[in-house]
Amino acid sequence: MRIVFIGTGEVGVPTLQGLLKSEHDVVGVVTQPDKPVGRSQQIEPPPIKRIPITTNIAILQPPRIKDPHAIEEIRAITPDVIVVMAYGQILPRAVLEIPKIACLNLHASLLPRWRGAAPIQAAIAAGDQETGITVMYMDEGLDTGDILLERKLDILPTDTGASLHERLAQVAPEALFESLRLLTAKSAPRIPQDNAQATYAPKLKRDDGRIDWSEPAEVIERKIRAFNPWPGAFIKLGDRNLKVFSASLVNRSGKPGEILRSEKELVIGAGNDALALGEVQLEGKKRMSAAEFLRGYPLSSRAK
Repeated sequence: MRIVFIGTGEVGVPTLQGLLKSEHDVVGVVTQPDKPVGRSQQIEPPPIKRIPITTNIAILQPPRIKDPHAIEEIRAITPDVIVVMAYGQILPRAVLEIPKIACLNLHASLLPRWRGAAPIQAAIAAGDQETGITVMYMDEGLDTGDILLERKLDILPTDTGASLHERLAQVAPEALFESLRLLTAKSAPRIPQDNAQATYAPKLKRDDGRIDWSEPAEVIERKIRAFNPWPGAFIKLGDRNLKVFSASLVNRSGKPGEILRSEKELVIGAGNDALALGEVQLEGKKRMSAAEFLRGYPLSSRAK
């Protein structure tokens, strides 16, 4: 099959790598433009563009995929299938209608649960027991298309946003190849989503990581893992943020935000029970254990 891959984020890298090594003919790659990154604001390509791609494959980086010129460039490649994963822009109908066979999206949740931009973090934060990769036929809605197949994956008690992201990225290629096999055999199912069961995972903002100590400790602990590395869970210490990378539940009572012990262990009260912080990083400082942090930064009786 002639494949155009459309994607930007790291989660799609193994899938594109698999396609490039497969019997399928990757005839084009569409990704976001290069952009400034980090404090230095150095211009860097998106992860998908960093993959070694042979010169006979068209690499397109339109600022807006709905622009007529971008649509014509994709149409000129004449793909049989368009594969989309973590692109970051909504595809217009004009693009969805280009491929001869199908426009497929690989979404990192078990749809219709967690439609939207941050399904991996949402699944961990909600305490879901499983997630997965859904391959769906794209339509103009937000992750509303018919389902072709799903591949399930257990969420581990230790999973962070980063670790679950990596495990889902490794599941995605097999899910896609099975989908392409079913399309070739003309036996691919179309299963409508139950919209009544839909939940949403909107794009996260940096301030979403601020810890609300009025929540139960187990909820906060899940959010700390879910938001590692982005947007990062944090508390305010004066005018600086203390980022929290890990924490464990402690069966102690105290007021929300109350520092219960701060000699060798940083324990903070929550809505119920408490949390012992693990690794932390004060803004402008290196990452360290909570015990190391306490030696150089005595705390007051309350965290914010």
